[in-house]
Amino acid sequence: MTRAFFDARDQQVVEMPDRKATARKMSKTRNRLRSAAMLQAFAAAFWIPQAGLLAWSVGRLADGGSPADLLWPAVFILLFGIVKSSLDAAGGRLAFCAARTELSEKRATAIRLLARLSPVEAGRPASGEAASVLGEQAEMIVPYLARFRPARMKASFVPLVTLACIFPISWFAALLLLSAAPLIPIFMALIGFRAQAASEKQLIATGSLNAFLLDRLRGLATIRSLDAVDATALRLRVEAESLRLRTMSVLKIAFLSSAVLELFSALGVAMTAVYVGFTLLGEIRFGTWSGSLDLSQGLFVLLLAPAFFEPLRELSAVWHDRASGEAALKALNVLAAKGMTLPEREKTEAFAANEPLAVRLENISFRYHSDHPPIIDGFNLDIAGGEHVALLGASGTGKSTLLSLIAGLAPCDEGRVLIDGAAADRSKLGWIGQRPHIFSGTVVGNIALGRAGITETEISKALELAKLGNVAKAYGHRPLGEGGIGFSGGEALRLAIARAACDREIRIILADEPTAHLDAETAFEITESLLALAEGRTLIVATHDPLLAARMNRTIRLGAERLLEAAE
Repeated sequence: MTRAFFDARDQQVVEMPDRKATARKMSKTRNRLRSAAMLQAFAAAFWIPQAGLLAWSVGRLADGGSPADLLWPAVFILLFGIVKSSLDAAGGRLAFCAARTELSEKRATAIRLLARLSPVEAGRPASGEAASVLGEQAEMIVPYLARFRPARMKASFVPLVTLACIFPISWFAALLLLSAAPLIPIFMALIGFRAQAASEKQLIATGSLNAFLLDRLRGLATIRSLDAVDATALRLRVEAESLRLRTMSVLKIAFLSSAVLELFSALGVAMTAVYVGFTLLGEIRFGTWSGSLDLSQGLFVLLLAPAFFEPLRELSAVWHDRASGEAALKALNVLAAKGMTLPEREKTEAFAANEPLAVRLENISFRYHSDHPPIIDGFNLDIAGGEHVALLGASGTGKSTLLSLIAGLAPCDEGRVLIDGAAADRSKLGWIGQRPHIFSGTVVGNIALGRAGITETEISKALELAKLGNVAKAYGHRPLGEGGIGFSGGEALRLAIARAACDREIRIILADEPTAHLDAETAFEITESLLALAEGRTLIVATHDPLLAARMNRTIRLGAERLLEAAE
């Protein structure tokens, strides 16, 4: 892993849009969603004039009118239907496009926040969990925005307009519908709390299962070597069964909400139909303003009664989308909302060309969490340009943490890190870690990393410096496995050194335990390649290997209680 790691992160920081611009985009998207919902609600209201014309036409025929009298009402009914369908389709398309836009913006924001989380943050979301939230779970936001919000607006607008049309004809029919309507949102609200809680638990279970699968797939060779396949399979079955139960719980609540709404809407329509029927038969003589209902008025009320409940039925159908969408929004918002973030990149003046850079640590302090004791407290260090320095100490003494602070992979609680007297510039740093990541691709491709301007001559020299030429010839154009399957630890480190050797901009090299877990011969070869790479550059090595430390110009001994410096 080399400077390309820092370049990618710096690019993300540089391209981060202004917060005000992001807020304006999201406000514009919400306005589009609101407009789409209004279009669909307005389209649903077009059934009222259609029902009025249809009821008048039937009444006209019943009174002995000729079919020719129905020509223009039929034309208007058709026109209203076309306008209704067009508005509904336009509103649905606008809502879908706006929902996709808002999802893309929220995804981009979450990815930027994830990219800014420090690699040393212990609470970083697992890769499988983050991928599940960003890829799979986030898709649930689209039906929530595109379907539930328009349905909610229709449910609050269309029934009121329908009641306003029925009330002048029959106050009792309006009262029947009004008495059944409030029970629906009450029960829906009660069910909604359970639905959202169940959806959140289901999403958590999905993310945990994805994280578990990714972790076990990465460690499949280790699982086999430890004969833990059966234990892993048992754990997988338990996780899958937990997810199944949570999914079924969500579906049960979704079916319950639909059943509740269908029950009350059916009762409301049935009571209205009974009232209208007995009124037309002359058995009921109250509930109207004019004394009785004629056929046109009764049919108009009957046609509007199902339309009164239709938006509420549609709201019930998408109630599950609301629960899932709000749970997905919450998961997306909290994915990277907390944790240690990388320090902001500051603008720096250009450094002198091809000159090794000095590093200065001024009274830096650092702790992983606010309630933890400091790992580093008031530490100062000056490293001259071109100097090779070893940070020597046992595990847990803060060697890797110091490198992370110098690299800008973690922010200092106090103090600052200066590169040649200016703010730290990660573009001049090269990082060689204990476990460099190897991508699925050829050896040459893993060295070049797609960086422009790298010639075959430079790659050949890098392979020679890292003593990786024979390995590259053996693999040829065959791709390496993702994560370096088939590569030894020493070969992976040589690959990281070759990556750094191909970067002309690197002026400071940070190496974290480059000889750890290697045999003596391989460690010696890695040391020689590292020193050859660091010629004319500043080198800072974190190690507990005294042989490697002895090859440096100076050794900083890190202990649990104090710092000891010895020039060698």
